[in-house]
Amino acid sequence: MQLVKDSQTLYSLKTKGNGSGFDFIPSDVMLQRQSNGNYHLGDLTFRARIVGSSAWTSGDTAAERRVVKPLNATGHTLAAAELSSTLPSDSLLDITRRWVLSDDELQLLFDVTNSQEQAVEIGALGAPLEFNNIFTGRTATQTNNLCSLFDPYIGQDAGYVQVTPLLGTLPPLLVLPVGKSPLEGWRFLPEDTSTPLAYQSQTFEGLYEWQFHTLAYAENEWRNATPWNAPSSAILQPRETQTYGLRFVLAPSIREIEDALQAAKRPVAVGVPGYILPSDQPGKLFLSFSSAVKSLGVSPVGALSWTENKDAKSPSWVGYTITPHTWGRSRLTITYVDGTVQTVHYYVTKPAVQVLADLGNFLTTESWFDDPSDPFHRSPSVISYDREVNAAVKDDARAWIPGLSDEAGAGSWLAASVKQFAQPAAAEVVKIEEFINRTLWGSVQNFDGSVKKSVYFYQPDLVPNYTYPSSIDWSQWWSWNQSSSYLTNRAYDYVHVIAAYWSLYRVARNYPDVVKTHSWQWYINQAVMTVATMTDGSVDYVDDGLMEETVIRYLLDDLQREGLIANATLVESRMRSRENVWAGERFPFGSEMAWDSTGQEGVYAWATYFNDTATAMNALNSIIAYQPTVPHWGYNGNARRYWDNIYGGKLQRIERQIHHYGSGLNAIPLISQFRTTPTDYYLLRVGFGGLSGPLSNVDQGGFASASFHSFEDTLKWDAYSGDYGPNFVGHALEMGTYIIDHPDFGWQAFGGSVVTTAPTVKVQTLDSLRRRVFIAPIGAWLTLDAGAFEAVDFDPTKKTVTLSILPAAPGINGAARAPAARLVIANTADNGLGVLKPTVHLAQEAGAWIIPFENGAASVTVSL
Repeated sequence: MQLVKDSQTLYSLKTKGNGSGFDFIPSDVMLQRQSNGNYHLGDLTFRARIVGSSAWTSGDTAAERRVVKPLNATGHTLAAAELSSTLPSDSLLDITRRWVLSDDELQLLFDVTNSQEQAVEIGALGAPLEFNNIFTGRTATQTNNLCSLFDPYIGQDAGYVQVTPLLGTLPPLLVLPVGKSPLEGWRFLPEDTSTPLAYQSQTFEGLYEWQFHTLAYAENEWRNATPWNAPSSAILQPRETQTYGLRFVLAPSIREIEDALQAAKRPVAVGVPGYILPSDQPGKLFLSFSSAVKSLGVSPVGALSWTENKDAKSPSWVGYTITPHTWGRSRLTITYVDGTVQTVHYYVTKPAVQVLADLGNFLTTESWFDDPSDPFHRSPSVISYDREVNAAVKDDARAWIPGLSDEAGAGSWLAASVKQFAQPAAAEVVKIEEFINRTLWGSVQNFDGSVKKSVYFYQPDLVPNYTYPSSIDWSQWWSWNQSSSYLTNRAYDYVHVIAAYWSLYRVARNYPDVVKTHSWQWYINQAVMTVATMTDGSVDYVDDGLMEETVIRYLLDDLQREGLIANATLVESRMRSRENVWAGERFPFGSEMAWDSTGQEGVYAWATYFNDTATAMNALNSIIAYQPTVPHWGYNGNARRYWDNIYGGKLQRIERQIHHYGSGLNAIPLISQFRTTPTDYYLLRVGFGGLSGPLSNVDQGGFASASFHSFEDTLKWDAYSGDYGPNFVGHALEMGTYIIDHPDFGWQAFGGSVVTTAPTVKVQTLDSLRRRVFIAPIGAWLTLDAGAFEAVDFDPTKKTVTLSILPAAPGINGAARAPAARLVIANTADNGLGVLKPTVHLAQEAGAWIIPFENGAASVTVSL
């Protein structure tokens, strides 16, 4: 470690013996961050008041940089300083900072002293954290080799921050509390945004502080939000000192963060299937700590209930079954015998199948736009929606949002289309067919196969009878004229169209009575035509990984299953050309942005298809670096996104987004790789957390927000539907019931409920699709093209599986009923076991076993 001489703030922090030169601190640009108001590790902010007064006074060691007064450093103290020179002259508090090496562990300690003759209340106290998340001016290689991202677990005494190098393969840094130094709040630190490093921008997200106390903010800037944790303050008597501090610990790898926490004697919580719980799915929570659990409580009262279970196989873990009751956010507080307090943050949704039903209904009713006089040819369509005013977004300065293209304009119709693949409903399919055949084909997509960037534009002279709102500033670059909107050179836009066609192909193929306008052949051919146009050499970004392009991989599989060899060969050859480019690059994750988390999904899909293991693992490791698992519904499985609200949100600002489309899309490679390596439970936990994210975006009326605002003054869902669609695609492509035999927790079901474990393992499927079951011990991947799984009965000894199947998920009004179940079976693991097959004779079509229903149900046993 190195400190800045004058301030004794952290200048550099490197791993011992690290030949790569990796530095967790942005030391290489520190000369550009030496102004007043630039926060560094070692700074402190606070708000305090004399007990009995109402006004808070503030202190901030970064506000006015002055040389601090060094103190003698003896024993384990590496450096110490008295910080009064950097604080207001009338400060109520004296601060001494110490950098200490304790048991070969670096610690940052703040001795906070009441310098008054009266008691002082500390209403806010925060330690700014500065790590190298600065991408400005760096190449892709430099960014990936030099930079990190950091995310919190806002869990009070059990809280921590993980700092993960972007490579995904270097040891992560853990920031842990010393003594009673809870991570109560997580505050974004405002800085000057006009400097060359571009603070709070796409290339420099900004910094955050660990807040030990938050009451002063909760009473003021955060008063309109419900905080993650109950706000607290501390009272110091005259001349009393209290010490707060942070520890810095390396974990061997990102996958081993929880092992490092246990080694550091910190509380660890593991949720199954995570922390987003549909109301009909009990969760499991496993706790490990040296002190026993004293009590549990929940806020709001009654939102969750719990009972202790006996699932844990080791005395180092205690298990609870968590039953959800109240829709929305809830906070489970665990108090240990030694006084340690841990909070685990949950989000409860409606039953998962009902979430999808509500979503489909809302999109095809409230978001349905039908105005034949619309001059932009947007009618009929599923259009962007504003939940604050409960109306369609027909005008916005960002042309694409009301223009049915780009992620933020296509998002609504994309989700509505793919919802039919996931859970077809005849009344909704009628409208989606109408949209595809009257608006998508011919307006959004030209008859030559090209796809417009927007059908909406700002050019009053071309639409003299249309009234553009005068309240909108039309002078910005994104208020495109017609020629700019009608450009067809953005590859990302094509994939949304492909997904819509492919979804209707799947519905027409497997629920033929539901689709009326075209045959399944027409829809699949339209998808292929769009792939061909996208890759004909005239479209930009085609050699980048594209959002939700795993759907093209599914399309290729279907072409092969249908025996459509010419089209399959075309799609495969075009994808091979792209993957050949990526195979020659170390970081093939480019996009429109300087750094992004969108390309990894597509790169992984095609690298695995073409057996390019090195590129696939590069993509996977990249995702692991920016998609964490922590005991918090908002951050668990939440891939890094922080700029998309500028382009798709109603509240436009750079901030860490919660469950934006990165969650669902980046979960695809994680969960896919888990099916290949089904003992890598870390991938399952993060992947399932990401797949669950899109459920939380859907409110009780069926509206789906693009993302949740993480800044503590807001903590709410954005009002725009925006680019939710790609998030839902990820959910729809991979969500299922995943059955595992965990070494610590025994038989568990992600997306289902384990009913019994002896003599066979019986699981009720409760996920949103009821179309997929993965049985990890035998690598069996069971999927339904039509029908809905009701239950699974697995015999581990005989390696047989009995499947109970219904024509549709129960309890959903209007859900299309499959004429027969169509079962596809694969072994996705390299385990030498082979593929399960039905024990009775069944017909097979396009790779699917056809299982007839009798009296409204079917049962089939499959074995090796």
